[in-house]
Amino acid sequence: MATQLKSDALMEQMKLHMSTDTGKQLTKKIGLVYQINIAPKKIGFNEKSFVVDLKKGEVKEGAYEDGKPDATFSFTDDDFLKVASGKMNPQFAFMRGAIKIKGSISAAQKFTPDIFPKPSKM
Repeated sequence: MATQLKSDALMEQMKLHMSTDTGKQLTKKIGLVYQINIAPKKIGFNEKSFVVDLKKGEVKEGAYEDGKPDATFSFTDDDFLKVASGKMNPQFAFMRGAIKIKGSISAAQKFTPDIFPKPSKM
């Protein structure tokens, strides 16, 4: 049984975002596949995986199955929301150990808050 994450809502918005013109621009510009592992409290524990495929313009729950993603990120639920909403700088989060990154660092550097839809009033 997967835990409800605050990030679930953002990933739902992201799915819709991918079908907009802005979303389509992202796939043209970035063309990379990211796997995001989100843990309720502690990185590495009870993580839920999402694939943000900026090649195909898709977002789905579950691990990436077509080979290897360009970069994989692990976050806690709260830190992911802070980074995605631009409240926490990804480089800063990485230095603090709030993000773990596997895969290509150059791919990871293209993963910025600009990818995500601006949060509507929560």
